[in-house]
Amino acid sequence: MRTTSERHTTKSRVRAPRRLLLLCLLAVFALLAASCTGDTGGDADSGAAPAANAPVTQGPGGEEAVASSEITLSDDEIAQVQAGGYTAALLWHTAGAFTDAVSQGARDAFAELGIEVIAETNASFDAAQQANDVETVMAQNPDIIISLAIGPDAGAEAFRPATEAGVQLVFLSNVPQGYVHGEDYVGIVTDDLAAMGITAANLLGEALGGEGEVGFIFHDAAYYVTNQRDQAFKSWIEINYPGIEIVAEQGLADPAAAEEIAAALLTRHPDLDGIYAPWSAGPADGVLAALRAAGASDVAVVTMDLDTNVSLDLVEGGNIVGIAADEAYNLGRTMAFEGAYGLLGKAAPAFVVVPAIGVTADNIVDAYRQSLAAEPPPEVLEALGN
Repeated sequence: MRTTSERHTTKSRVRAPRRLLLLCLLAVFALLAASCTGDTGGDADSGAAPAANAPVTQGPGGEEAVASSEITLSDDEIAQVQAGGYTAALLWHTAGAFTDAVSQGARDAFAELGIEVIAETNASFDAAQQANDVETVMAQNPDIIISLAIGPDAGAEAFRPATEAGVQLVFLSNVPQGYVHGEDYVGIVTDDLAAMGITAANLLGEALGGEGEVGFIFHDAAYYVTNQRDQAFKSWIEINYPGIEIVAEQGLADPAAAEEIAAALLTRHPDLDGIYAPWSAGPADGVLAALRAAGASDVAVVTMDLDTNVSLDLVEGGNIVGIAADEAYNLGRTMAFEGAYGLLGKAAPAFVVVPAIGVTADNIVDAYRQSLAAEPPPEVLEALGN
C-alpha cells in the first residue's frame, strides 16, 4: 500500500520552502492550542472539552447534546422493566448495513430488558409506506416504537396513532413537526455531528501534512444532520489547519451529481490536494469515479460513514485517506434504553449523541466492530490479507 508521503511526493517537492515555513507555524500553533484544549486527534472524543470556537452539536431545535453514556438504568429499574411484559416495534426508514447495526443494537438491549420485539419494518424512504407501517404495527399494541421519521410533516401524521395511544416513541435523528419532547416522544438519538466533522477534518489535515488546497463538497439541503457535519469539517480546517486552503466549495443536492461536480473541481483546480465528500455511498463514490477518470491518484479524499466501496479504496491505498464513522450499534442500544425510560416515566434528555470514530486503514477492522458490531466486508478483509 502506498504511504501518505509517497502519495504527495511530487507536490511536496514543488512547495517545499513554503511547506517548511507553514509546518513550523503549525508546530507553534499546535503547542499553543494543546496547552489550552488538549488533544484533538483523529478519534473524536464527544466527552472532551471543546476548544474555543469549536463546532458543537445541537439538536434540530437547538437542543443541547447529551452523551449516550449518560443513558443508564439502575438494577432496580431494569428489574422493573423486565417484569412488565412489554413489547417494542422497530420501524425503519430503509435497509442496509447502518440500519442493520442500529436494529441489532436495539434488539440486544431490548433482550437485556426483557422486552419482546414484535415487528420490524422497512419503509424504503416512502412516507406513505411508513404511515401504513405504523397503522399495521399499532394493531399489535406495542409499548415502544423506535424509528426515523421520514419528513417532519408526513412523520407527524404517520405517528399520530402512536402518540394518541400513549406509545413510547424514540426517534433516530429526526423529530416530526410539532411534536413536544416529554409529551409526544421520549427523545432523539443521533451522531455527535460536530465530532464527525472534526474527525474528518483531522484525518484530511494529517494526511496532507497540514498543507494543501482542498475542495469542499457539502450537502445542499436543509437537513441539520449533514449541515452540522459539513460545517464542522469546514470550521475545524479553518481553525486548526492554516496551511490548508479551501479553494472551491460546491453544494450537492443530488448524490448522483457528485462525479460531475468533482470533475469540474479538478478542471478548475488541477493542483487540488484533497476533497471532502459529505457521505460515502453516492457522493464519495462519484468523487472516486471522477478522480480515477482523471488519473488523479494523489488527491486525498475524506468522507463520512462506513461503506464497502470507500473502505476497500482506503485499505488498497487509493484516494480515500480516512472515514469518519458513528457508533451505529450504540445508537440502537441507546434508543432501546430511552424507550425503557418512557415506560418508567423517567425523563430522558431531548437530544442524545453517540461518539465519532476516525477510521484509517490501520484500525478499520476494529472500527467496523465498534461502529456496526460486525466484521468488514469480505473483499475488505481480503485486501487486508485477512
